[in-house]
Amino acid sequence: MPSRKKQSKAINKNWDFLYPSAIPGSAASGLKTLDSGELLSLGSSASDQSIQGPTTTPTDLTEISSINMTSAQPLTNESLESLQSEDARKVMDTVDRLRKAGLGSIVQLPQIVTVGDQSSGKSSTLEAITGIPFPRKENLCTRFATQIVMRRAKTESVAVAIMPDKLRPSHEQEKLKTMDLKLDDFSKLGDLMDTAMVAMGLDQPDQSTVQAFSRDVLNIEISGPTRPQLTLVDLPGLIHSETKQQSREDVKLITELVEEYINEKRTIVLAVVSAKNDYANQIVLKKARDLEAADRTLGIVTKTDFLEAGSENERTWIELAQNKDVMFGLGWHMLRNRTPKEMDKSFEYRDKTEAQFFSSGSYRGLERDTLGIQALRNRLSTLLYEHLTKELPLLQKELKQKHEETTKALTQLGEARSTTEQQKQYLMQLGQEFEKTAGSAVSGYYDLEFFSKIDNENSILHPSNLSRLRAAVQHANLQFAGQMRQYGSKFKVIDGPPELTELEEKEADDFVFTKYYQQAESSQLMQSHQEAVKWVRHILERSRGRELPGNFNPAIIGQLFREQSTHWAVLATDHVDKVADLCDSFVEQLLRTISTPDVYTKIYANIVEPELKARTERAHHELAQIIKDKNGEPITYNHYYTTTIQKLRAQKLRRKFQDFMDEQGHTTEDDDGDVRTSFDTTSLLQAMSSTAVEEDMDKFSAEDALICHLAYYKDELKFFVNCVTKHVIERHLIGDLPSKIIFSVKFGLMSPDDLRILAAEPSAMMQERDHLRKRKETLENGMKQFRSAMGAF
Repeated sequence: MPSRKKQSKAINKNWDFLYPSAIPGSAASGLKTLDSGELLSLGSSASDQSIQGPTTTPTDLTEISSINMTSAQPLTNESLESLQSEDARKVMDTVDRLRKAGLGSIVQLPQIVTVGDQSSGKSSTLEAITGIPFPRKENLCTRFATQIVMRRAKTESVAVAIMPDKLRPSHEQEKLKTMDLKLDDFSKLGDLMDTAMVAMGLDQPDQSTVQAFSRDVLNIEISGPTRPQLTLVDLPGLIHSETKQQSREDVKLITELVEEYINEKRTIVLAVVSAKNDYANQIVLKKARDLEAADRTLGIVTKTDFLEAGSENERTWIELAQNKDVMFGLGWHMLRNRTPKEMDKSFEYRDKTEAQFFSSGSYRGLERDTLGIQALRNRLSTLLYEHLTKELPLLQKELKQKHEETTKALTQLGEARSTTEQQKQYLMQLGQEFEKTAGSAVSGYYDLEFFSKIDNENSILHPSNLSRLRAAVQHANLQFAGQMRQYGSKFKVIDGPPELTELEEKEADDFVFTKYYQQAESSQLMQSHQEAVKWVRHILERSRGRELPGNFNPAIIGQLFREQSTHWAVLATDHVDKVADLCDSFVEQLLRTISTPDVYTKIYANIVEPELKARTERAHHELAQIIKDKNGEPITYNHYYTTTIQKLRAQKLRRKFQDFMDEQGHTTEDDDGDVRTSFDTTSLLQAMSSTAVEEDMDKFSAEDALICHLAYYKDELKFFVNCVTKHVIERHLIGDLPSKIIFSVKFGLMSPDDLRILAAEPSAMMQERDHLRKRKETLENGMKQFRSAMGAF
């Protein structure tokens, strides 16, 4: 195992910034090599553990009478008084200040925990370290956690309290907290623990089911002018299997209890194993490794006097203590505690007997700092010192982080809103903030903090990008316009003549539709040009009036257009719903950001949701009027319609003339190699006259009606898209959103009853604010203590 000198060197760099004069072994420190019995201690409050309640000084008497004991073993104990050196106390003041500042209820402060299997010698080890006699019974070991808290004070005193399990009913918790327990003599600690056991409900004869263990904690605080700041916790022993006295529930309870303590990252684990049993079968070793606590675990071998001198078994245990088998970051140590026959002997007798034991046999060749209680006290002193130098900077960082989290939580709760004036002021400020931020979002000015986050991994229409509302709506409108051009028609002609193919609306090759707008493609039907003419012809024949052959009824254009634009209503409705959802999500995000959860819920339910619903309904009503106008008789005054028809007819004739010339022309090559095409003009004119005549009058009318229909459709499509985006989207959903949903004037005109409904704080929130304020004060006090101990952060 690493030497003590190497460990001391490893911590010097970490500790320089705290107390340059308190580094063990340094010339500046003046700190001599620690004498036997000097143990550097760590402070901790009773509330550090998740199973504990607050430590209180009992004031009321319950049916269990108080215990007053006369002095058979005085409270002034040399082992306690010599646990730390004078210079080391300077270092420990930092932790003591933090504990006194109440930080034990917020962050985990360092402590020592003894863990082991039942009857492994935990209590004997702890009493040897502290000089406090921990009672033991033959058939059953520790029944609950016992926490020894040593504190520095001007006068000697001992305070005893039971910290009840938080899962107990409240009346039982109160009963245990108010018990009047006293301890005037350490020799009577066993009687006190028996009284606590009865109070916790263990082994009471009137109970139908005997409870062997408890999650309650017996807390003993020892104060005095020479006491160290040290917390030692003795836990019930781990149980291998259930017995008559120990149920399956007891096994589970003890396992969970031990795991909770071991899991605390600032806890040093003393893993105690008995040499009377094979260490491979002792649960504590597996727990320390499985819970990732091996690096902060010190293994302790007890009952070494049970081993036969010179035996293979003894050699195996010695190799374990040399960290050659189960390796712990803090190494191993061997003890020889008092035997049952020696329990009436003094601690001085115990230490002398142990020293003689380890001075003989196989132990003579081992390092002295791994044997005996005196060496263990020295070792723990160095060990805890190193642990503290590592944990204090991390603790400082954790304090800052929790302070930031608490401050943020307080900010989110906002100012108190108990009076009508406070409620009005809060809501008016909220309205102003909404108007300002929403106005920027609609205008496309994104310089406020609310717009700072951009998600480049997801679509513009993804909820993570909706804070920039104008960008999202613009993108949706472009998608809608492309959708209408590409997939808006019921029929799509796929092999028409060039003049009709050019008339078809096409999107650019690189235009990418979102999934929402791409789905319209599935509802469009494909048609050949011949099928399109046939479709028009059928309608023409069924719509014929008194027009002469070769002409078509003008009303047929309206019929063709209405059928071709059948999908417009659905596509436009879906688009309006999409933009309405974008607006809803934006308002929800903004309102959540600028208000507290309770106010958000009330304002959204009473104001925002009804207004958003009304706006969407008005938008759909406007769209319905536009669709109704679209389905009326064809009307257009745009010259684009007639220009398009003339161009289409001219292109049709040009195509036919070009086809004839290709058939009738004679190609020759002159002397210069130029190719020339010649025609017989007479034959050309005669052929053109016969080619231009379509004998099938209905087909001629159908083709002409198809041209007129496509020209009108293209003209009306552009008008419809503009109407939807301007008259529906902009007018009813976007344009006045900042000033029509939440605004300060509305709140300013509200009655006191309405203000109370929206902004009055629930009692739980008032308690939460009070809790956070106290938590913040505690954290700030702790940070102040850090500054006092170590200088400015």
